[in-house]
Amino acid sequence: MDGLRAALVADVRGEVAFDVTARALTTMDASNYRRVPLGVVCPRDADDVAAALSVCRAHGVPVVPRGGGTSIAGQATGTGVVLDLTRHMNRVVALDADARTAVVQPGVVLDRLQEAAAPHGLRFGPDPSTHSRCTLGGMIANNSCGSHSVAWGTTADSVHELSVVRGNGSVVRLGRDWQGAPPGLRALVEGELARLRTGFPELPRRISGYALDALLPEKGADVARSFCGSEGTLGVLTEAVVRLVEAPRAQALAVLAYADESAAAEAAAGLLPLGPLTVEGMAADLVRADAGLPRGGAWLFVETGGADAAEARARADAVVRSADVLDSLVVTDPAGQRALWRLREDASGTATRMPDGTEAWPGWEDCAVPPARLGAYLRDFRGLMAAHGLRGTPYGHFGDGCIHVRIDFDLLTADGIGRFRRFSQELAELVVSHGGSLSGEHGDGQARAELLPKMYGAELVGLFERAKDLWDPDDLLNPGMLVRPHRLDENLRFAVLPREPVDVAFGYPADGGDFSAAVRRCVGVAKCRTTSVSGGGVMCPSFRATGEEAHSTRGRARLLHEMLAGEVVTDGWRSTEVRDALDLCLSCKGCRSDCPVGVDMATYKAEFLHHHYEGRRRPAAHYTMGWLPVWLRLVARTRAAGPVNALASVRPLAAVAKRLGGIAPEREIPRLAPETFSRWWRRRFKEQALRMMREGAYESGGAEGRSGEVAFLWPDTFTEYLSPSVGQAAVRVLEAAGVGVILPPTVAMRKRKPQAGEEREPQVGEEREPQAGENVSLSANPWSVGSRGRVCCGLTYVSTGQLDRARTVMRRTLDLMGVFLDPDIYPQPPAVVVLEPSCAAALRTDLPELLHDDPRGARLASAVVTFAEALERLAPDWSPPSLDRPVAGQTHCHQHAVLGDAADRRLREAAGLTGSLAGGCCGLAGNFGFEKGHYGVSVSCAEEQLLPAVREATDDTVLLADGFSCRTQLEQLAGRKGRHLAEVLAEELDRRGRARGPRQGHGGA
Repeated sequence: MDGLRAALVADVRGEVAFDVTARALTTMDASNYRRVPLGVVCPRDADDVAAALSVCRAHGVPVVPRGGGTSIAGQATGTGVVLDLTRHMNRVVALDADARTAVVQPGVVLDRLQEAAAPHGLRFGPDPSTHSRCTLGGMIANNSCGSHSVAWGTTADSVHELSVVRGNGSVVRLGRDWQGAPPGLRALVEGELARLRTGFPELPRRISGYALDALLPEKGADVARSFCGSEGTLGVLTEAVVRLVEAPRAQALAVLAYADESAAAEAAAGLLPLGPLTVEGMAADLVRADAGLPRGGAWLFVETGGADAAEARARADAVVRSADVLDSLVVTDPAGQRALWRLREDASGTATRMPDGTEAWPGWEDCAVPPARLGAYLRDFRGLMAAHGLRGTPYGHFGDGCIHVRIDFDLLTADGIGRFRRFSQELAELVVSHGGSLSGEHGDGQARAELLPKMYGAELVGLFERAKDLWDPDDLLNPGMLVRPHRLDENLRFAVLPREPVDVAFGYPADGGDFSAAVRRCVGVAKCRTTSVSGGGVMCPSFRATGEEAHSTRGRARLLHEMLAGEVVTDGWRSTEVRDALDLCLSCKGCRSDCPVGVDMATYKAEFLHHHYEGRRRPAAHYTMGWLPVWLRLVARTRAAGPVNALASVRPLAAVAKRLGGIAPEREIPRLAPETFSRWWRRRFKEQALRMMREGAYESGGAEGRSGEVAFLWPDTFTEYLSPSVGQAAVRVLEAAGVGVILPPTVAMRKRKPQAGEEREPQVGEEREPQAGENVSLSANPWSVGSRGRVCCGLTYVSTGQLDRARTVMRRTLDLMGVFLDPDIYPQPPAVVVLEPSCAAALRTDLPELLHDDPRGARLASAVVTFAEALERLAPDWSPPSLDRPVAGQTHCHQHAVLGDAADRRLREAAGLTGSLAGGCCGLAGNFGFEKGHYGVSVSCAEEQLLPAVREATDDTVLLADGFSCRTQLEQLAGRKGRHLAEVLAEELDRRGRARGPRQGHGGA
């Protein structure tokens, strides 16, 4: 291997990586298969590709071209050298609007081509659901299609010419009339004309095998078209000339509801004469109940186009009239259409979990039959699954007869793998009996190539082998795919994982407590590799900042998979490769909501750090920022905020402190509040008590009358010590809405248990337990006073992987809240209002998942509400003051991922705050942006959406940032002050109160 690597380094100008990380990242694609490569080469151009092939040919090492790694049949994995064509060969080289063509490199992502074509009113026709990360090279290799294939066909229909490097190093330009064909190919075809004319089924989605019929004389002997779908086995694409189509000026989406998927499938073919752009189908088991779809058990998504919105709408209405449906919906609003299409696009990930949480896998992801036979085929398909005791959730391109499905195969045991093989063989026969193709979009790969004789017969498959040998006589390119294939039950990626559960700290409730199952969630859909955020999404900010696979959610999941496997990453939890990949994870939790399969890399990171540093010294930042609540509490107790702020303002002293504390030198140390929120609360309470004694009544915060609701206001670390003004404002608004506000207890109350002969009544404040023989009157006082302390969500300890300390802090919190979490006393715990989104998210998710053995954790999590949720739930009749101003800023990433912002949007709308907040992540993300070495990535994340949105804001725009990190990032990078929504509302309430004059009995916030 050393000689191969040295030769590649000498001859290739691009990167050559044979290290553990590079190999681990490319062991898998989005399929069930895994192969460990020797190394990865990132060629800069066609010359580099030729050089790499020459070296590998000389060393007898196979080569696998790879694009976005989203292939579902295993064809983007291999044991030799992987060519990563996304790093450098990723440009739209030219675009000719008049000719409606574009010249692209193989590594360009489809969405980048669509963006280049859009200003000219053009687009590339095929659009797989992975359009935001799949590459044109991969689409050509698999002959991809997408939802618009009923209108614009497959990728092969859009290819004009291809530049290819063959396995022998020759560079050819492929086109019609035998252009670029290898020697002997024409003679092979002309000697088998009868077989080629009769051996291929006629259907719109026939992708399986080599498209040798495209070389027939009546089809123009189109070598470029024939090359499409060859899965990197015939040559390496270096450039393509593709055709573009005119994009409709307007679209409408008709959603047609049917009783079940078979009814929807049978209706699909009848809609094709109406000329729709899409006819997509999916059933209820892939859709949330609140998805907003019309009433039914399955749906067709039928898109129509037109010169204007009216024409598109009219065509959609015509579709509805012609369809016999249970219910229907026509959507013309672009945002509404995008939201519905996301349901369909995310199905490739959503389908990996059955409704009961059982894992489901590809393998029969995209077989296709003639559209008119789809309904009958689906019924037979369901019957076959039932006969094998399997379940799946079909969806897909109903208008083209192409079905996607993930099936709950057991790929971990010998019996389950045997069933997988038997089912695959029988399903292949079923597909062929309906006149179908084993692959209708994603190619054969290892998943189906072994079964091609069932579809084509041995003679035609033999013809495929002869064609492969003419293109690639050394069998250098992607061997084992399409011809002379690997068995479909070999190289399964699950075989290397541990069979016994791994000892972990978190509970992983959605994965049965199994960390391996949690890591298996990542199936390689790669939504985390999108290079832009749309629709308010977050995932994955570090990938967008660096462009490195290792810093994507998928890349990190791959490294964790290999860590568990122990073959490539050999040092387990001590792995520096995994640690370095996780180092730039912002723990934004965006993947928890944005990943279609719910990968939660923030939790995996905390788990890994917990084990990685167990018994070892940690980075300085873990002690400074991980233990931030302790240090800030110490400062508050000693009333040293003033001196600390003064010392931090002295640059040389601050520089030393930052260096010792592992803090980025570019960062300013935030100032501590001179008075903590709790101290303000106590002072205010005393003032109100005195006023109440003087006046004989108490008016709280200007409320017109209490709603009867009382809520805890959580004094999180950031509100308590760094921005108490947020807490003060929240008190003012909540009380104005008629909600009584109290702080969580600082003393734990314990329930006493009766013992024989108890008579003595315990004294209030007594902390000791009754001694044997003591008599205690429990009816008088069933409680004992326990330890003192402050509630804390444990966030800073979780984010730095100090999970033992986090559990201690969380258990103390549950003890302090214990009375209110006792179901015998409070069947429904009082609401706990948490102002800091990251702390609310920690209480909602981290605490119950880390203390999975303590039912109090789940009860506390269920009581947590955001500020907006509190107002909506506890004061539903209250109306906020109207501000009538635009807003800018960013939805906190934890709010987006865990808490949801629907209540916030409704509150902003009610307050007359117009506009929407940006997506993405601010980049500071708690301790992340403060840690040494993270500043550059932190700034890049902020520059993606937050800072541009703030720069574009007008002077009267309200800058909203509910998270302390977001406000700090704004202040330090933009010099602008962001505010919590509570502060904005409180300021307006105060302004109106001052305008009306002083109020009697005002407690004042």
